[in-house]
Amino acid sequence: MIVKSLDHLNSISKKISQKLAKGDCIFLVGEIGVGKTTLTRYLINNLQSQRGLKETEVLSPTFNLLYEYEIKDLKIMHYDLYRIKKANELNHLGIFLENEKTITIVEWPDLIKKPLTGKLEIHLEYGKNNDERKLRMHGTGKWRNLENEV
Repeated sequence: MIVKSLDHLNSISKKISQKLAKGDCIFLVGEIGVGKTTLTRYLINNLQSQRGLKETEVLSPTFNLLYEYEIKDLKIMHYDLYRIKKANELNHLGIFLENEKTITIVEWPDLIKKPLTGKLEIHLEYGKNNDERKLRMHGTGKWRNLENEV
């Protein structure tokens, strides 16, 4: 699908955030600057709004590797694995230790080989002009036909 604007990306994120639940995992794939953190910001801010909370600033965890967000009964773990070069380095992060209790969002998930249920992969690519993005989604379970619903 072609995403024409930030407003369009936000409307897609609203539909995704309405389905998000503990145990879900979102993998965000795409080049630097294509919109992975922006999509994450929209997802987290939409979850905050849905629960009557003030929207907070959502930053890229490129240098920290992880930011955690508590949204009432939800805990969101937002990882950016851009700087991770070897799969064995993932063991120190404990990414999926509490997977059933959290929503896990991972930018640059290429090194993760663990099969996961409840995973949604979102691929973002640059479009024809600066504002457009190509977006593809592939998921299992409840995420299976999401691209047709948004």
